[in-house]
Amino acid sequence: MSICPLHPMDIWRISPQEIQPVTEVLKEGEVFLVSLPGGEIPRENRAGLGLYYMDTRFLSCFEVYLAGTRPVFLSGVTRESHFSRIEATNSEFKTDDGAVVPLQTIHQRTLRVLRHSLYQRVRFVSFASCPITLRVRLVFCADFADIFEVRGAQRAVRGVYDPLAVRRDGFLFSYVGRDQIRRSTFIAFSPFPDRIWAEGGHGIAEFELNLLPQKRRYIFVQVTPFIERREGEVQPPGSSGYWPGSPGDDNIEIAFPRASYDLAKSYSEWRRECTSFTSDNSHFNQMVGRAVTDLRALMTDYTGMGRIVDAGIPWYAAPFGRDALIASWQTLILNPKIAKDSLRFLAGYQGQKVDSWREERPGKIFHEIRRGEMACAREVPHTPYYGSVDATLWFIILLAEVYYWTGDRDFLEELAGPLYKCLDWYREYGDLDGDGYVEYLRESEHGLTNQGWKDSWDGVVDQDGSIPRGPLALVEVQAYLYLALRYAADLMFVLGDYREGARLTQEASRVRDQFLRDFWMQEEGFLAFCLDYKKRPLKTIVSNPGQCLFTGILPAPQAERVAQRLFEPDLYSGWGIRTMSAAEKAYNPMSYHNGSVWPHDNAIIAQGLRHYEQFALLERLLTDIYEAALFFPYYRLPELFCGFARREVGGPVRYPTSCDPQAWAVGSVFLFLRAMLGLSCRGNEILVGKPFLPEWLSELYVQNLVVGSGHVELEFARSRGKTFCNVIRCEGEVKVVIHP
Repeated sequence: MSICPLHPMDIWRISPQEIQPVTEVLKEGEVFLVSLPGGEIPRENRAGLGLYYMDTRFLSCFEVYLAGTRPVFLSGVTRESHFSRIEATNSEFKTDDGAVVPLQTIHQRTLRVLRHSLYQRVRFVSFASCPITLRVRLVFCADFADIFEVRGAQRAVRGVYDPLAVRRDGFLFSYVGRDQIRRSTFIAFSPFPDRIWAEGGHGIAEFELNLLPQKRRYIFVQVTPFIERREGEVQPPGSSGYWPGSPGDDNIEIAFPRASYDLAKSYSEWRRECTSFTSDNSHFNQMVGRAVTDLRALMTDYTGMGRIVDAGIPWYAAPFGRDALIASWQTLILNPKIAKDSLRFLAGYQGQKVDSWREERPGKIFHEIRRGEMACAREVPHTPYYGSVDATLWFIILLAEVYYWTGDRDFLEELAGPLYKCLDWYREYGDLDGDGYVEYLRESEHGLTNQGWKDSWDGVVDQDGSIPRGPLALVEVQAYLYLALRYAADLMFVLGDYREGARLTQEASRVRDQFLRDFWMQEEGFLAFCLDYKKRPLKTIVSNPGQCLFTGILPAPQAERVAQRLFEPDLYSGWGIRTMSAAEKAYNPMSYHNGSVWPHDNAIIAQGLRHYEQFALLERLLTDIYEAALFFPYYRLPELFCGFARREVGGPVRYPTSCDPQAWAVGSVFLFLRAMLGLSCRGNEILVGKPFLPEWLSELYVQNLVVGSGHVELEFARSRGKTFCNVIRCEGEVKVVIHP
């Protein structure tokens, strides 16, 4: 078996003792926070906890002590991905005069909101019968670790830390990286602490609170990250709120409610822009509602770069080409603006030259952009890094789907140039060995070994457990290629380039014929995983062939065999389709790509089952994924979960370092809805093809569905085993066609 290559993008090293079973996440714009459920960020944690901005951890410790003891966590809730409330109480402690304060005498309620800064308001209420003096100690630290470093990348040299600056009103942590960029964290308080000092690199603030019976006392904290590229050029996440250099300013108490109000208003506006889905199942409604707000949180306006949906928190809170494209495709039914923004962003960073370090090629869509110290100092090639074999194909697919859904010719013409460049990349660079397939082979020393969606170092493995030699032609990538060529042909005819449209139609037919010849395994009734450098098919049984179904590349008999094979016990866990068969040598239900269950993988397969009208299998998949979601916090589907077989008691097994929320897991909810309802669009016409509601849904109302230049309101109802669709309202030039 091949030895695992130790590249920072391939291997993430987090020790088991550092894995936290549950964390809470807040995100707004380019700032996000990961903490324990009780709100704490323990010192020297290696589990990724902290406050992050521009791929850097600006707060690595935030601890609270009540009279020298840790608060007792009671409960917590996160609302709309940017606001959290945490309830806690005290352990038993003695006051300075020796009086014993029993457990659960003091109630501590912490409210947090993110808006450029982290704002925190802590309210203390004593239920003792007499006054209590409570000593509250807050401990902070900022390690300014790069996100790759947090995940375990080894660095021989780091930058220089400035001495911690202690002021009457707060702390200033600063660090000058190897990229000569100064990164700083300012922590301010209101009221001012009674004592404030530095100790062992930590900033410590202490308050003496005189708590009268059932009277409230408050402590406000604001944590602001900012970056100074050159002297005088400061780049904070935003310009509002408390700012260094204004001692004595107590506007944190004003900034906190203002930030809460502004964000609540912003989220309300976002929901009004989106399609509304309301059913008779309250759990499903909560699941959809959380997905809507998660997408709002993941949509990020990058200063000077544009707006795009981030891939996931905490590890992938950055622009990722493939992730943004797939998530945008999944959510066309919710809000086509997500797709338009993401396409514009990606077009702005389309490859311009041949650069082996970044694996860039003209016309290629990038894999990932990072802006932390390691990227800026060229320790990693993410400026951006282009090691994705399929993002360019997904760009074409999404652009076509946006045009079909919106009929927006102006948008199509705006992106016609990038479309042609994508096709040029396919013809000049996508096929590495001239066999007519799109392949990948790592060039960059710090690049990805595998460059399909299963991009871990062992994400592609042969039946004997060995790592195949490239170039590799993945099965689903060729199906994407087929669909991209078909869609591009359609777009060329719209744009009036009939010669190019005819050429693309012929190329699509050639790809399909060649694909059926080289990838179909007649004896297994399934598709090969990939072709290796000798054009030998890898017969490892994996989920990838299921992603071919939605493209329509397979004739119906082969498609039915693929669909049935996906639901055999070795591939189907009972909670969803595994990434790899349990019969394979490399199978591990706790691995990232070789036996786990990915909701987005299952959602793409579900759309394929809809395409080939495999309704019984589709309903089974929808039901099992929905029931799996009920076991996760907020009914939110995580990035992935373990592939252990379903048992009578208990739920799916959590994957320890899964992103949550993660864009294409969140977007899966809406692709499942689309597959369920059979919705598709062509211009101002929406097609409802053979809709069905599973047994756990009897009624579903769809409001404010954007179709072309109009809006539609639909009602779906299940009765006696059949699902009926009624058109409640149409606004604008839109036509609804229902196929029962």
